[in-house]
Amino acid sequence: MLSEPRSGRLAAWGNALLAGLVSPDDAVLAVVGGDAVHRVEGLPGESAPVGLTLALGRLRTLGVTGLRVALPAPGHPLGLSGPPEFNARALEAEEAVVCHGAAFGLVPEVYEAGSEGDVHAEVVWHVLPVREAPPADVPSLGEAERELAEALREATEVLSKLDVAGSGPVAEAAIDAYRARAERGREVLAPGYPSRAVRVLELAQRVGLLVSLAYGNGHGGAVSASEMAARGAALRPVERTARRAQVAAYNSFVEERERGVR
Repeated sequence: MLSEPRSGRLAAWGNALLAGLVSPDDAVLAVVGGDAVHRVEGLPGESAPVGLTLALGRLRTLGVTGLRVALPAPGHPLGLSGPPEFNARALEAEEAVVCHGAAFGLVPEVYEAGSEGDVHAEVVWHVLPVREAPPADVPSLGEAERELAEALREATEVLSKLDVAGSGPVAEAAIDAYRARAERGREVLAPGYPSRAVRVLELAQRVGLLVSLAYGNGHGGAVSASEMAARGAALRPVERTARRAQVAAYNSFVEERERGVR
């Protein structure tokens, strides 16, 4: 949850491109980010993987008008609508992009390439059929913002009880990384997104940071097996809320167009 999911970058900048708000080159550059290359496999009409620029253009000609994000976890098919084959692939990857306007979905597969000391990621997006139905368990932006405010309070309380918040250099480094990201401000979403979506996504990332600290820091008060189980039980609903809010933020572009806001 500390970094932007690849599906989020593809959906956000793909939406901006489909709306004519950014150039293909700018969109692809933003989607690829720090990876070496992204390719798309299984695109109708193509027998081999193609680059993102061609793929996004082809999806547009196939009727795609928007892109949504899914961030599923075991027992929580967040953002998915089926069929089971697509859901299983998305769950394995822990993320996916679902097209609006045509029944396609894209699931990333990440490969590491390069030599020791110069390893980089290469991503292949697999195009699969999806069921045209409302995505599972995605709240509105307003609902997500209200839920996040409560989740942030809960996460802070749990961290305080576990004595994790100020527990050493690992926590300090994570907090510094979050602050550096927050200072970059509006880079978290592409042009055309409502300001409320940016606000919700930033808050979701902050809650995700706190959850990661509580899970990953072994120097706090939760040291026994029972205490660690209690930590997990307390934090799972908070993490779930943060994931739901992330999806709501990324999907708001399509939802607002559906309501005729744009």
